Amino acid sequence: MRNKIEVIGLGAGDIDQLPLGIYRKLMKADNFIWMRTNDHEVAKILAAEGVQFHSFDAYYEREDQFESVYENIVKTLLEEAKEQSLIYAVPGHPMLAERTVELLLNQQDVHIEIIGGQSYLDDLFTALQVDPIEGFQFIDGTSFQRGHLNYEQHIVFCQVYDRMIASDIKLALLEDLPADYPITLVEAAGSTTEALTTVPLNEMDHSLEISNFRSVYIPPAPAEVLTHTFVRLREVIALLRGPNGCEWDKKQTHETLRTYLIEEVYELIDAIDMEDDEGIIEELGDVLLQVMLHSQIGEDAGYFKIEDVIQGITNKMIHRHPHVFGEATDSSESSWEALKQEEKRGKRNSLLEGVPQSLPALSRAAQLQAKAKDIGFGWDDVGGVWGKLAEEIEEVKTAMQEQNESEIEKELGDVLFVIANLSLYYHVNPEIALHRTNQKFTTRFQFIEKSLEARNREITTVSQAEMDNYWDQAKRKED
Repeated sequence: MRNKIEVIGLGAGDIDQLPLGIYRKLMKADNFIWMRTNDHEVAKILAAEGVQFHSFDAYYEREDQFESVYENIVKTLLEEAKEQSLIYAVPGHPMLAERTVELLLNQQDVHIEIIGGQSYLDDLFTALQVDPIEGFQFIDGTSFQRGHLNYEQHIVFCQVYDRMIASDIKLALLEDLPADYPITLVEAAGSTTEALTTVPLNEMDHSLEISNFRSVYIPPAPAEVLTHTFVRLREVIALLRGPNGCEWDKKQTHETLRTYLIEEVYELIDAIDMEDDEGIIEELGDVLLQVMLHSQIGEDAGYFKIEDVIQGITNKMIHRHPHVFGEATDSSESSWEALKQEEKRGKRNSLLEGVPQSLPALSRAAQLQAKAKDIGFGWDDVGGVWGKLAEEIEEVKTAMQEQNESEIEKELGDVLFVIANLSLYYHVNPEIALHRTNQKFTTRFQFIEKSLEARNREITTVSQAEMDNYWDQAKRKED
């Protein structure tokens, strides 16, 4: 029969809370006993009562990283267990925030038997007067991701050993909670030295000494604190569309919102062109609002939810980036297009079906020709496009000479179509380029208006030459 390691939990720190069976086992143990740390009230009492054991306290002093400490503890235990069965005692319960036990259970060389012990969570919830059925998160203070924190629940950070760990937690929380948000430092819950101290969040790391038995409690945050979270945004949109919500929001449909989405995208482009960071934030929010409204409409109708939208784009990004999430090495545009075609295979009768009908005409012209160019239907070099443009301009002139309005419209359309194609060769989005020119024209023309207004002049009475003069002034101001 192979040797084994019996893992015993010493509880929160009060010897009276140590189960009688575990107490007797330790007092009469024939097996060799290892303690993860002597810095525990029960360990000190057992030592005073004659129980002999070794501890791993020296490992903490020798190593710089906790993970190295835990790995070396487990390595020593497994080496010792090759010679004889032994008892390994840990604070609290072996299955609660005990990394060494997790590592022991992940190996197959030595049999591990969990004996039990009282969890300090019982004492923690009692001290805080919190019912865990309300929902809580138990977080390792030495290793966590801010994005995984749910501020609507009770949050307990364990293993807040020192000021550095506390500072890391504080900085993460300050991204989401106000500086004066009340948090509670819990020392040695369930022991005779138990102490609770409530302080503002920004003071949680002040004057902290090293302690193996410290936790930090974050109470659930009210809705007004969580306005920056996705969960709260979704709640707000659902309320607006709900029975007691806003009449305007309730009557919106996918169709009625189309115009607003287009407007918001162009307002975002304006903010980007003006390099207005605050404007970009606002306009991105307006675009996100449209996404949330459309998703809520889908959920209200029972067709889809925002999770379906998120899952779809997440899966798409993973599929289209095999060089990041898989083993492929090709990150080129051709690889991206090939993956897109793979996704749409069997869903479209024509390559051009992927170009939305509702796009602005200039953008659609560019995308149609880009799709055709991808499969080799187009000029080999930009010289052919310039030649085609010259040809189409001549045809416009001919139609104008013949005063054929229908032909003029058709030939001007051909010119614009070729210009859209020309933009592809220079990697320019024709819609954005024209949008910027429109904005430039507006700015210069408004300069003329303001200049004349300052001189009490009416623009309708000013000569073309004078307006050209102000126009040139506006151009020089841009430089």
